[in-house]
Amino acid sequence: MLPLAPLRAAGGWRRIDLLSDLHLSPDMPATLARFRAHLAATPADAVVLLGDIFEAWIGDDARWQAGTFEQFALDLLREVSSRKPLFFMHGNRDFALGEAMAADAGMRLLGDPTRLEAFGRSWLLSHGDQLCLGDVGYLKARAIVRRPEVLAALRAMPLFARRALARHLRAKSRMHQSDPSTWADVDDDAARSWLSASGCDTLIHGHTHRPAVHDLGNGLTRAVLSDWDYDHGPGRGDVLVIDAHGLRRIAPMTSATELVITP
Repeated sequence: MLPLAPLRAAGGWRRIDLLSDLHLSPDMPATLARFRAHLAATPADAVVLLGDIFEAWIGDDARWQAGTFEQFALDLLREVSSRKPLFFMHGNRDFALGEAMAADAGMRLLGDPTRLEAFGRSWLLSHGDQLCLGDVGYLKARAIVRRPEVLAALRAMPLFARRALARHLRAKSRMHQSDPSTWADVDDDAARSWLSASGCDTLIHGHTHRPAVHDLGNGLTRAVLSDWDYDHGPGRGDVLVIDAHGLRRIAPMTSATELVITP
């Protein structure tokens, strides 16, 4: 387990929203609209984004190109952070988002995992990909692309080349996502080990696109966020809410009305 980074809720906070796997891109306008609507409607005192918020992040410098999706994303996140604390944890799609973008957007970057201390309890937050031990090929590739020298080489590529690479990776991803039953899931023994080491009883993560609450035994729980897609079919997406009452799952809000959903 990696060293824990702490996140302590401020004394006046009453609610924290957690979201992941929105996979936002120019090709997902309805999903982006639902995200904006939730951020405008939620009464949460803080919002935590647990990775894969973007389908691909090609580099912080893209945010300065007028009329681009990256510039729009910067403006949206900056508007949210002007009203409430906003936290961002890297996923496997947006790991290249750097300190410069985070600072301009008013976001605090979180380590993976992070121990959230809120409302008299401790919660372990992660994107979740590091715990999918069965995905051996991915974990090997992850270790390579996260190296500082590899990131530097990617960021040194011309923007047009990075955009082309992102389009190629999105196409490959769509082919892979066509059969979710083949994806590796979080290893429950590894999850238990992380929880034991962190002193937390609940792990909250995304990545797997399998929303559920898993009883790991001995009072330990693994809560999984859904991915979002409001551009194809009836739409799906969720938010995990933490407050003084514990943890609950809701549909993304479009008004002051909150719809609690299960599992």
